[in-house]
Amino acid sequence: MGIVSPGFQGRPRRGDTRLPPGQYLTEGFPVLSAGPTPRIPTDRWEFVITTETGQEYRWSWADLMALPSETPTVDIHCVTKWSKLGTIWQGVSLDTLFTEVDSAADFALVHSYGGYTTNLPLEDLLDGQAWIAYRYEGEALAPEHGGPARLLVPHLYFWKSAKWVRGIQLLLTDEPGFWETAGYHNYGDPWREQRYQGD
Repeated sequence: MGIVSPGFQGRPRRGDTRLPPGQYLTEGFPVLSAGPTPRIPTDRWEFVITTETGQEYRWSWADLMALPSETPTVDIHCVTKWSKLGTIWQGVSLDTLFTEVDSAADFALVHSYGGYTTNLPLEDLLDGQAWIAYRYEGEALAPEHGGPARLLVPHLYFWKSAKWVRGIQLLLTDEPGFWETAGYHNYGDPWREQRYQGD
């Protein structure tokens, strides 16, 4: 006779089925940063996409505000195990920014004011999966949460949603970012609990 009887489904999951394994819900919005909070005035803020050939596509804050915005409602999941469900953001889809970008790259290295970097497959930034977000819950995005603008990639752990975003470097080969070189998982899927290398 087997150890597990037929039809055994395991312990039922508690709470919302939108909660990935190992996560807990929080009402607050914890602030976790690897250094001091950069404070970038919008008149000095700039976002640059640099292709693998060195071609640059630039947007000032005024340029970004002139683009059509979206208001995604998404669940976010931090690698430290907290989750918030149904968060409301406003920002510009990366699909909009990449409309005119010509590239053969498969990978992206995201750069932030303050020196932070994180890597993602380029396909994870497109097809309605990512935004440059500048408002949260109807208010301008606070500096401690990445304002004036942050990357928002809600289907991955939140360290991939780089705060204080200033650019994306397109690469032909993958290059790990700040937390990835410190032992965090290279991809970071919360549903597969990809927190650290080897997960």
